[in-house]
Amino acid sequence: MSASTMSLKLLIDSKHNKVVFAEARKDFVDFLLNLLALPLGTVIQLLTKPAMTGCIANLYGSLEKLDQSYLQPNQNKDSILKPTITTQITNPSFLLPNTKTPIKPKTPKLYYCPRHPGLVSDIQNSVCSQCRSQGYGSPYCSQEVKFAVTNDSTSTDTATSDQGGYVKGVVTYTVTDDLSVSPLSMVSVVILLNKLNIMDFGVLKEKVVEFGIDEGIKLLKASLSSKDALTAVFLLKDKDGAPESN
Repeated sequence: MSASTMSLKLLIDSKHNKVVFAEARKDFVDFLLNLLALPLGTVIQLLTKPAMTGCIANLYGSLEKLDQSYLQPNQNKDSILKPTITTQITNPSFLLPNTKTPIKPKTPKLYYCPRHPGLVSDIQNSVCSQCRSQGYGSPYCSQEVKFAVTNDSTSTDTATSDQGGYVKGVVTYTVTDDLSVSPLSMVSVVILLNKLNIMDFGVLKEKVVEFGIDEGIKLLKASLSSKDALTAVFLLKDKDGAPESN
């Protein structure tokens, strides 16, 4: 198994050719939850416009063709078409290709008044209201605030998110065909089998599959168009070899 793939154990109802659930580790669950953080523009990019249903792809394409001169001076097309993913995750899921390199935010410049250091402004040489009221001759916020970098936040983040991602890796998770996620337990499995009216355990088969970038894109598409997402990705194939959309 390469660094860009993970393995999943599927429990399959062979009679109906349907995935009952996947036995998944933290990495797969993190991938699924990361889908919720994707901006719509990124989703359209990942799926490619021909694969999109409805007319949202036309809207995306029209903005691509729109000349930059029609946009507000403080706007650019990439901020909409290729939005930066803002998330708490330090290591975004490796199973979706990066659409844009995140831009490190710049530290804002602030300026303070030498006579009243507690008063600051984001505009250099702006008038200090305190100096003006007291009649000083040079009532300006002219001195730039210097920021000191500490390691406190870094150490705290490391301590609380050693594993990264969204969920803890100390348990195994159940991911059903409709992408419902829960901790794996015998009770939850029995409840699920009863819900699906599976009485003959002989029809249940296990299958280990590899899940990589291609499957990640297919699962993203299936999650938007099917109630049987895992089945669509791993069991159903159309004439081109791609998952069918239910």
